[in-house]
Amino acid sequence: MKALEALEFDNRYARLPQAFFKQTAPTPLHGAFVATFNADAAALLDLAPDESVRAEFLACMSGQRLLPGMEPLAMCYAGHQFGTYVARLGDGRALLLGQVRNDAGQSWDLHLKGGGPTPYSRGGDGRAVLRSTIREYLCSEAMHGLGIASSRALCIIGSDEEVYREQIETGAMLVRLAPSHVRFGSFEYFYHTEQFDHLQRLADHVIDDHFPQLQSRQGKYLALLGEVIRRTAALIAHWQAVGFAHGVLNTDNMSILGLTLDYGPFGFLDRYQPGFVCNHSDHQGRYAFDQQPNVGLFNLSCLAQAMLPLLSDEPAHAVEQAKDQLQTYETTLADEYAQLMRAKLGLQSSESGDQALCAELLQHMADDDADYTLTFRALAELSAAGESSAAPFCEHFRRHDAIHGWTRRYVERFRRENADPTERRARMQCANPKYILRNHLAETAIRAAVDHGDFSEVERLRALLTRPYDEQPGMQHYAAPPPDWARHIAVSCSS
Repeated sequence: MKALEALEFDNRYARLPQAFFKQTAPTPLHGAFVATFNADAAALLDLAPDESVRAEFLACMSGQRLLPGMEPLAMCYAGHQFGTYVARLGDGRALLLGQVRNDAGQSWDLHLKGGGPTPYSRGGDGRAVLRSTIREYLCSEAMHGLGIASSRALCIIGSDEEVYREQIETGAMLVRLAPSHVRFGSFEYFYHTEQFDHLQRLADHVIDDHFPQLQSRQGKYLALLGEVIRRTAALIAHWQAVGFAHGVLNTDNMSILGLTLDYGPFGFLDRYQPGFVCNHSDHQGRYAFDQQPNVGLFNLSCLAQAMLPLLSDEPAHAVEQAKDQLQTYETTLADEYAQLMRAKLGLQSSESGDQALCAELLQHMADDDADYTLTFRALAELSAAGESSAAPFCEHFRRHDAIHGWTRRYVERFRRENADPTERRARMQCANPKYILRNHLAETAIRAAVDHGDFSEVERLRALLTRPYDEQPGMQHYAAPPPDWARHIAVSCSS
């Protein structure tokens, strides 16, 4: 493991033309301190855990000074926000400090969120608040624990600086990691400004860094579009299967690598509500839970349009190629989702009635306000002992007669596979988490940190959520449904 000064920076994004970014130095917070440190994320950089206690760590992660090799910059991009194209956005409160290459040859963006104003701040202060920083810190690590592609969180830098949002709040910074922070909106910016040379340069950068197998391939840009479509479809299928709503699926929040990126007003389902809207600011429900697959297709269509100049010299041919690629999205997502839901039901084979069986269960859950996570976790116990053990599972529903009918058909279905019950339960527990980052859990940790400067609950939650599928004795209360007061928690784009 390495000291800070031994980190190897390989800032390939900074070698791109100036149109791609603005070099910007971070603005330090007053009274900065290291509030949390994630040793698991540090290992991605080969950074020794005890480096976090050094004064130099705080200095470089809070923007007070730069490490040798850092070249901080704000990335330029555009995007469709709530369906409306915005011509220039960019990193308004984030900075790419540099790209660290570890000993395994992997490259990680070292990204500072809340580092002060940039040329893209549009009059804003460029700050993040402690509340939202804790939410992103916890959720990015929770998603990784669930096996869902995501940015990672290295540390939270706290402060005594005041920041105004809807009210006065405490300022903070998040240092996050990802293989890339290039977005769909990065491509849109160069397309809509007709900077097609830069558009090609961006595509080549993404291919060279992340899809080297495409470098010598004829039609490599079309193949790149296909890879992004496949990854995005798989990502959203995983979101739907685990019950996660992102909340702000603008194209500038969509990763070109298919990562969950830019956590704001996200929410995990408590009661199963297909139309669940986690973002208090989303008055039309554009980004409701059940709309995410459709929004993914819209966003990919925006990306495909932006890539048209790269696909063919003939505009009509390019449009047809893009349409052909986009047609694979719904099939890929449906196949991936079906596979994930079969795993949640404990089914190893595929039968024609499986989709209907799953859809009927989800309808019962919606009708009876059943808890999404707890119901599927309970299903694993039912599958181990059969219909005789159905009572605990059925307690999650109000209409016991109706769910008993479904249970009989489910037991008949899984018995046709002749799988060992104990082995099936173990498989289902690996597909159905016991612990998710419910809003009330995050809120409890936030209140302790904001009101009392106590970050112990943040770290307790982070450690718990790294193993969401394990029983973890003594932590049962973290798996309980939300208390009544949690109904009043509202999160918005400022969250």
